[in-house]
Amino acid sequence: MKKQLEIERKFVLHRLPEKLLSNAHGDEIKQGYLLRENGRELRVRKRNGEYWMTVKQGSGLSRSEQECQIPAEQFAMLWPLTVGRQVEKTRYSIKQGDLLFEIDQFKEKLQPLILLEVEFTNLEKSQLFSVPTFVSWEVTEDENYKNATLATAGLPDSFVKSLTFSAPGEGTQ
Repeated sequence: MKKQLEIERKFVLHRLPEKLLSNAHGDEIKQGYLLRENGRELRVRKRNGEYWMTVKQGSGLSRSEQECQIPAEQFAMLWPLTVGRQVEKTRYSIKQGDLLFEIDQFKEKLQPLILLEVEFTNLEKSQLFSVPTFVSWEVTEDENYKNATLATAGLPDSFVKSLTFSAPGEGTQ
C-alpha cells in the first residue's frame, strides 16, 4: 500500500487552457465513493485499465492518502455499491518543473465543471505559487469542490452562479 501526504491547491477554470494541454494526454477516470465520514473517504477508481482503492483523510491544502491497486474483479464487485456517489472525468496531467498540474474535465451531471489541482512537494512551495491567469478562482478550502462532495451533491451553487458571468479575461460565457 502506498502512503503519502498530498499537498495540493485546487482552482476552478471556465475553459481548458489549450496552450498548456497541447502536449498532454487525457486519461478517462471513473471513481465512486464507498464511505465518507469523519473526514475520511474510501473510494474505488478505474484509470487506464488499472483499478485502485484509496483512503483519504483530512481536508484543505494537506491530506493523507493511502492507495493500493486492486483486481478488476474486485472493482467490478464494489462499483455497484457506489451508485449515486460516482464521478466521471477526463484528467490531463502536465509536469511544470517540480509541480504537477492535473486538469479534470468532468462529465455527465458535473459538466461543464473544470478543476485544476496543483500538487506541491512541500507547504512552502504551495504558498509561493503564482496563480496562472487562466484560473477563475481558488477552491482549495471549499468542501463543495471535493470530488466526494461533487459525486453526491452535484455542481456547487457558486459554480452554477458563475456561469452567468464572464470569467476573468475570457469574455462572455
